[in-house]
Amino acid sequence: MTTLVSQTESTKTTTSSCSLQEPINAAIEGCMSRLRSPKQLTSSERRGIVARYTSVLEGTFIYWMTAALIVVKTDEAREELVENLHEEVKDAHPDMLRRFAMEAHAFPTDHDALAMHEEVTKVRKFLGKLSPVQSLASMAFFEGAIQRFMPFLANLAAEEGSTEMEYTDVHGVCDIAHTEGLYRAFAAEIEASPLDPGADLLEGVHLLRVLFERIVHYRPAAVAA
Repeated sequence: MTTLVSQTESTKTTTSSCSLQEPINAAIEGCMSRLRSPKQLTSSERRGIVARYTSVLEGTFIYWMTAALIVVKTDEAREELVENLHEEVKDAHPDMLRRFAMEAHAFPTDHDALAMHEEVTKVRKFLGKLSPVQSLASMAFFEGAIQRFMPFLANLAAEEGSTEMEYTDVHGVCDIAHTEGLYRAFAAEIEASPLDPGADLLEGVHLLRVLFERIVHYRPAAVAA
């Protein structure tokens, strides 16, 4: 009987995790398919992407993960989020990112931050709804998107003459494990915290995809002569 119960629970977990991975992978692939070669971009365009990415991630990523941590109910989800946050803080990932941006001559300005203000605010308010499974789905998307984005981001910096690649090297590897861990956390959490009827599981994913697209494809308004 124990074996049968274990197999059933394993099947439920796998099904729940897979049901999330498919739409998230499709959303990530949609973002990646629109990336242009860094060599086809102007220096200003390359700088803008790095600066906007930095303005968003340096000051908000740990906040996002913490928002997910305070709302989840299962030990599996808490352990995954704490491990992620521990690594971010212990290894000073925001410092890695800042050095990466500075060496690429792309330290964010107020204009870069303001270009992302509306999208960042929407994500913050969404996380303020304190929905465990929606928050985990959102973080799984963003971890997966970051991992896939790292080679492009590194090439942007290289085209600007930078050789400081610790941030992109680290996140190109560690975010694979983080994404898988978040899928496992989601599978455990959805059993303990079913989604409210009528709620969109991917609400945060949609918001983060818009934010990601804004980072990459934002074009400043032309200055009047």
